[in-house]
Parts: sequence; C-alpha cells; structure tokens
Amino acid sequence: MQLQVARIGKPHGIRGEVTVQVLTDAPEDRFVPGTEFVVEPAASGPLTVSSARWNKDILLLGFEEIADRNQAETLRGAKLFIETEELDEDDDEGWYEHDLVGLEARVGSQVVGKVSALNTMPVQDLLVVTTPAGDEILIPFVEQIVPEVNIEDGFILLTPPDGLFAVNADDAAAPEAEGSD
Repeated sequence: MQLQVARIGKPHGIRGEVTVQVLTDAPEDRFVPGTEFVVEPAASGPLTVSSARWNKDILLLGFEEIADRNQAETLRGAKLFIETEELDEDDDEGWYEHDLVGLEARVGSQVVGKVSALNTMPVQDLLVVTTPAGDEILIPFVEQIVPEVNIEDGFILLTPPDGLFAVNADDAAAPEAEGSD
C-alpha cells in the first residue's frame, strides 16, 4: 500500500531544493537522507532524499536526482508516497487524506456535501467540503465540529457553528457578485 507523506511546493535556492507540504505526523522519521519515494506523476520519480532541513516552519528537501532549480521546478505539485506493508490499525488519533476524500458530509441526517481534500496546517487541519452547488467550504477538523468520522459507512458528521456554511459560501460567491451588474 502507498501512503502520501508530502506534496512538493516551489523550488528554494539554486541547488535543487524544494519546499514541501508535510502530510505526516513524523517528518523526522520519513524525510531522512537515503529514503526513496514513489512519486505521482510517475514520470517525476522515484526520488531519493539527499538532504532535509527546516527553514523556519518549512521543510526543504534535496533529492539525489535533482541538481538545480530548473529541475526542481518540474516537481512542483508532485506527491510523495512511501510504500508501507500495513497501516497501524490501532491508531485512533487521526485519519489519512485518502481515508476522508469522498466521504459524505452530514449535518444531522442532511447531506451537505462531500469531503474533497484535507489541508494540513500548523495549528489545525481543515477539511475541504464541496457542496452540491460546487462551493468549497473549509471546516476546522476538530472534535467539536467533526464529532464523528465513519469510514465504514462513508460519512462524517458535522456540528458546525451557526453561519460557518454561510460565511464560506458568501466568500466563494463574492468574486462573482462583484463582476455582474
């Protein structure tokens, strides 16, 4: 099984380093020199870590296969995966993005959308829920707002504070409203 651990961002410097969005709870274990990643798209990989360092809150990776900034630019948006035999089934502390994407988002018994992504952030993670109208709503992924994640039955239960969907929908609709008169 493959597990996504990072998404590559923009190049950093001239020696081929890239910024990465870390999607694992153990970056110090996952991004050590010599680690080989499966890459999506496959044409960009595999990639082997040659260096890993932190610049403030941003992880910078260098790869043996990437020598300069121009090559690093071709990796932008690529996803890094590790091969894993099995996932720790006893881990009730969190979910992986691939577990959540596609789940119905429900408020009570009403379906309000589908989970389309998980944005991992430094302070708290955000679920991206796409409504039937196509709006993207950002939901703080905290127990008070997402009290139940039911992978087996294919849904998450939401208890959003008043106005959460309205505020997000208004923000999504604002650019359209400005251009139409």
